[in-house]
Formats: sequence, structure tokens, C-alpha cells
Amino acid sequence: MSTHITVPPQQLLERILTLEIVRVTERAAVSAARLRGHGQEKAADQAAVDAMRRELNKMPIDGTIVIGEGERDEAPMLYIGEKVGINAGPKVDIAVDPLEGTTLCAKDMPGSIATMAMADGGTLLHAPDVYMDKIAIGPGYDKNVINIDASPEENIRRLAKAKGVPVSEITALVLERPRHEALIAAIRSTGAALRLIPDGDVAGVIHTTDPAKSGIDIYLGIGGAPEGVLAAAALRCIGGQMQTRLILDTDEKRERALKMGVTDPKMIYGIEDMAKGDCLFAATGVTDGALLSGVKFRGDVIETETIVMRSVTGTVRIIKGEHRQLEKFHLD
Repeated sequence: MSTHITVPPQQLLERILTLEIVRVTERAAVSAARLRGHGQEKAADQAAVDAMRRELNKMPIDGTIVIGEGERDEAPMLYIGEKVGINAGPKVDIAVDPLEGTTLCAKDMPGSIATMAMADGGTLLHAPDVYMDKIAIGPGYDKNVINIDASPEENIRRLAKAKGVPVSEITALVLERPRHEALIAAIRSTGAALRLIPDGDVAGVIHTTDPAKSGIDIYLGIGGAPEGVLAAAALRCIGGQMQTRLILDTDEKRERALKMGVTDPKMIYGIEDMAKGDCLFAATGVTDGALLSGVKFRGDVIETETIVMRSVTGTVRIIKGEHRQLEKFHLD
């Protein structure tokens, strides 16, 4: 007697899209990886953008880029508001960072990734391309352990108490930037450990979800708003706590934000304010890193490693790809 697996049409489509977004980030990662270590940040970023856009436009979706390479005047492709897909299928919001860590890729340093998130239409925060203050921890804690308005010292003490360890066993992750001098000094004054990274705060936030593997307990500091929304989409899938606030410190930025629907410039955003409903998240390694292995070119085979997650099921998959039909990575 044969048995059949019946999947409702909507779920079938969602399952198909889960694999499709992996293809999108794989293509972007491979295109960028060809320029690893060549010192060409813009060229590597453009290669990833072009590859990602080509793949997105093959997908059975009615998609809108809500987090992209910038506003339309500044970004020729994957700009905020651009329509992608074959204009058939579900309406979806898409957030992309085709090459997070452009400097890391250009210098062949660890941690560069190609990443994107996809969610039901109208559910991802339409954030302008400005800075965003962020704080994040992983899952397993009571609510409200962290507060973006509390001092770094207070947040670290509260996290240590919630984890049941001395402050000296907490490790914070911060982007190494001149703007973070006071933050770095504050963290060090507590006795907590500090890891500084040159780039890549989407991966940085994701590191907090598995401290046993990554060694990171808390992410703090100011980074890009687009990366904040992507990180929130990932945390929406695997759990954790995150608070952010847009840094709208000029009239021009406040005006741009208002055009995108941001009416309260001082609003604190939680994870579900940035990524509501069902969402998918995928990231493929470009260079080797703590989160993912980078692209490997091995003669007739290209190897990739991708993490893909879905919020409704909480499923996290690590997909190791061995690609033998290499033409698919070339320009159409």
C-alpha cells in the first residue's frame, strides 16, 4: 500500500520558497567570492547585487524590496521600492544585503556573507538607509532583560544575573568604530569580555543566539538600519531579544523616514516591530567565518554553506551545497 504526503497548496509554496531563497544567496555569495582578496569593495558588492537580482526575478513572487542597497537615486539595482519576481504568486516584502562585509570580502577576512529575508507583504519595517542603535541577546531569557535606554553596564549586569554567571563570563560584541569609544570603555569597565569586529553586524547579532558555539552573549552598538531589519528577521525565526532605535539626527533623515511611514523618530523597535508575520531568512558564507564557511572553488565543483530559517516553524537548516552545473553562476 502506497502512502502519499499531502501538503496544502499555501504550505507547498512556502516550502518551495524556502529552497528558492537559498539559491538567491548562493548565487550572490559565489559571485562576490570570485573577487575575494582583490581589494575591490564596490566591484564585489555589485557582482553580488547583480546575481541576487537575477535570481529574485526568476522567483514565483510579487516582491517589493523594502530594505535594499539604498534609495532609488543612489542604487541602480535592488533599490528600496524596486519590484522583483515574475509578478505572480504571493505578495512579499524583501530585505537584502547582497554582500554584508564588503571590506571583509575585499581583504579576504572572516565573516562576509550574502543575506536576505522574505516576509508577507507589509510586514517588514520600511527603514531608511540610516544608522540604528541596537542591542540584542539570544533566546532562553525572561522578557525585558535588556533595555536600549539602560546603560551598557546595567544591561551587562542584568544579562549576567539572568544567565547566572559573573559579569566576567559575559562576552559582548561591538563593531570597531570611533563612534563606539565610550561604549567600549563602558563594557570594559564592567569586567566583561569584549570582541571587536571590523564589519558584519547581521552575523554579529545572530552570534548571540548560540553563545556556546560563538562565544557571544550580547550585541551592542550603532550599525546600519537595513542590517538591523535583517538581523531582526533572523531572530524572529530562532528567538532572542532585540531593541533598536533609528538615529534620525538631521531634518533630512527625519523627512526621509517620514516618507517611509516612520512617524515617531524616537520609537523603540522590538523584533516584531521590524519583522511581523511569517518570514524566511537565508545567509550564505562568502568568506570563512564563525557563522558559515565561505565559498570553495574546487576545480569542477563549487561548495557553499547556507543557513536558512523560517519563523512559523522555527526550523533552522544548514545546507552544504556542491554545485557541478557551474554555468548557472555565470551571467545570463
